Amino acid sequence: MRVALQHLLAQRRVLVVDGAMGTNLQAAGLALGAAPERWLDEHPERVAALHRAFVAAGADVVLTDSFGANRFRLAATGAEGGRGAYDLARQAALLARRAADQADRPVVVAGSVGPTGARPGALDESDAFDVFVEPLEGLRDGGADVAWIETMGSVAEARAAARAALAVGLPYVVTFSFHGTGRVAGAIAPADVADAFAGLAAPPLAVGANCGEGPDDVIAAVRRLGQAQARSDGAPMSAPALVAKAGAGLPTIVDGAAVYALDDGTVAAYARASLGAGARLVGGCCGFTPHHVTVLRTAVDEAVAAGA
Repeated sequence: MRVALQHLLAQRRVLVVDGAMGTNLQAAGLALGAAPERWLDEHPERVAALHRAFVAAGADVVLTDSFGANRFRLAATGAEGGRGAYDLARQAALLARRAADQADRPVVVAGSVGPTGARPGALDESDAFDVFVEPLEGLRDGGADVAWIETMGSVAEARAAARAALAVGLPYVVTFSFHGTGRVAGAIAPADVADAFAGLAAPPLAVGANCGEGPDDVIAAVRRLGQAQARSDGAPMSAPALVAKAGAGLPTIVDGAAVYALDDGTVAAYARASLGAGARLVGGCCGFTPHHVTVLRTAVDEAVAAGA
């Protein structure tokens, strides 16, 4: 059942977003350090199975396996396999779309768009726009409902990706990866995020934080984003929704595999704290499994029922 993210946000207080792509595919056999996009051709059934697992766990939003599907990252990782960014992004969206369409409830397919991977300063906003348009066209044509621009560390790239999303006809969400200092590599702080998209044809549906060094950093960033919105002159109802999609923290490498120490109690506490910080979309990044999304789903539902 297809649904627009903005419509689902209008219907529900909080939405649950899925967990990690890369670390879960590693658990399924992807070599540590290998690009997850390689499996779009080599093992599409395993990518599809992960999407279905997240849907079964209760995710309202699933992200495509296309984080690195742009010409710079594909060239660096060798993940193109003879196919370009458009084809791989389209394949990624098709796999997620099928899983969402098999659900017995509305599930949003979010087209994951990561940074270009180009060296800092190598691209201006216009160049980055051209890099992002190609995979975004593929994501749109494969059935993505929204562009999910994530783990951004550059204001110029985030803005370029947003422009590219609008150019291909997709609404967009943007999440930054904030350092412990509260700023990203482009020197933007949570309080400045709204200005990053000023003047575009449409604002983001949601903004937030993802990845980082663990849940505490993401929750702090989301709280600062909410405080900045509260101080703005804009009408509260027009402000973008807030997103928390934290990583599980730094892993330990055991026998060549990344192991994350993340127990159910920590996941539930993270969900409650995210809602307390104002997040309306809550999910997980590196280290978050379908089981953890089940825990998130339960914690979110209990908090909403209790009036949190």
